[in-house]
Amino acid sequence: MRVAVIGAGSWGTALAILLARKGASVGLFGRNTSDLATIRDLRENRHYLPGFSVPEGVEPITGPGELGEVDLWVIAVPSPGIRWAASLIPETPSKVVVASKGLDGAGRLLGDVLSEVRPAAKLAALSGPNLAIEIVRGIPTAAVSASEDDEVAEYVRDAFIGPSYRVYLSNDRVGVEFAGALKNVLAIAAGISDGLGFGDNTKGALLARGLHEMTSLGLAMGSRVETFMGIAGVGDLFATAASTLSRNYRVGRAIGEGAPLLEALDRVGQVAEGVGTAEAAGKLASRHGIAMPVFEATRAVIHGQVGAAEAVEQLMERLPKREGFLRCP
Repeated sequence: MRVAVIGAGSWGTALAILLARKGASVGLFGRNTSDLATIRDLRENRHYLPGFSVPEGVEPITGPGELGEVDLWVIAVPSPGIRWAASLIPETPSKVVVASKGLDGAGRLLGDVLSEVRPAAKLAALSGPNLAIEIVRGIPTAAVSASEDDEVAEYVRDAFIGPSYRVYLSNDRVGVEFAGALKNVLAIAAGISDGLGFGDNTKGALLARGLHEMTSLGLAMGSRVETFMGIAGVGDLFATAASTLSRNYRVGRAIGEGAPLLEALDRVGQVAEGVGTAEAAGKLASRHGIAMPVFEATRAVIHGQVGAAEAVEQLMERLPKREGFLRCP
């Protein structure tokens, strides 16, 4: 199998390594030519995954013209780069899996943006509790391959599944993408809570209420409840909101400790998708009349509109009400 991975950061490199270990021939392409040169010369992504060998089956390339015939395109770029990545895919029908987790500035799913640029693409999403460094270490991991086309979902599953990487199937691509994007905001919230020195009680409450909010928004966008209760939803949320390997958690923790946003991002040194997703989710919630107080408080703290401790105080002072629950349609 010939696979093209677009995005040579930690996530794209990890997926390229995973595929190459299965015997795939992988072309790895990104915008940072110096990183690609290092991978080619030293067989290591020293910028994003230092200390891990990149197999010979991964070939860093300088342009899509070097790829030749491709069986599967894997998109692993930050959300602002989705149109650029989509433009590299042929206009003819091609199997494409979006592994990025975010929303564009208007709150649209990255898969939908890609389909707008390449309408003929046979699209799937790959998501779940997938911390890049753990995948490269071969630690047991699970994910969901989701597509409206069962054949495409199965193709992606078969491409990735292996001894340490279990892949489930879903036809709720919308829900899988929304869950993967929205949980990043809650990971920031969890980091803020820890940075403030609060305990597990606080974090548990934030995540439970936040999960309710993100599920409510997902339902309004056409998702299914069970998607948010599964690997791509609560599974990803648990991993991302509890791990110091998570970029979003680390950004939140730095903010909770008093760092302004730009300093927090500089400390992490990589993209934290939850920052942009918080803004996009707020727009979607307003458009659909969905109350999302945890998300809104997190957004306000991220952008310095309210102090972190004050935001928690405001959440605690909200009018008490009966705990709501969501029913499967």
